[in-house]
Amino acid sequence: MTLTSTSVSSQANAEHAKADPSGKADSATPARVLRQFRLVFNVVKTHFQQVEKRVGVGGAQVWALHVVQQRPGIGVHGLARAMDVRQPTASNLVRSLVDNGMLEVRKEGVDRRAVQLHVLAPGLDVLKRAPGPFAGVLPQALAGLDAATLERLEQDLGELISRLGADERAAGIPLAQM
Repeated sequence: MTLTSTSVSSQANAEHAKADPSGKADSATPARVLRQFRLVFNVVKTHFQQVEKRVGVGGAQVWALHVVQQRPGIGVHGLARAMDVRQPTASNLVRSLVDNGMLEVRKEGVDRRAVQLHVLAPGLDVLKRAPGPFAGVLPQALAGLDAATLERLEQDLGELISRLGADERAAGIPLAQM
């Protein structure tokens, strides 16, 4: 039987209603939550595979091209902020896109040290062929959640991340590059 995210969520909610009054989860809850994480990761992975198959470049590169197309002249620092990644990650994306002839780096204006990024015709062709959303399905889904749900999710994931002892620097790596 194939489970959809809706059926897993409904199932989890029904089980939650039967939870122990002490607040402890039943022994099957961790497995259900793990299945939910698998569903999320598989949807994200499938989207990025489809992007790469269709246009020949990775999802993070497509997202970077889209950001530059929307904000011509943006610098590497601005690109990093717009994508919520570290500047070295943005620099690597830019370098790859420049090497592939999709992006141009210009030094215009008074401060000749600062660079401005512009999408070239091959980059525009990639964007025309790329399936959306350009930033990925997970950021789009998160953006559609209400504030209260996002706050709960942030707190609960914070607790999980703490228990995992995760390296916070990994948060700056786009999912498309994982």
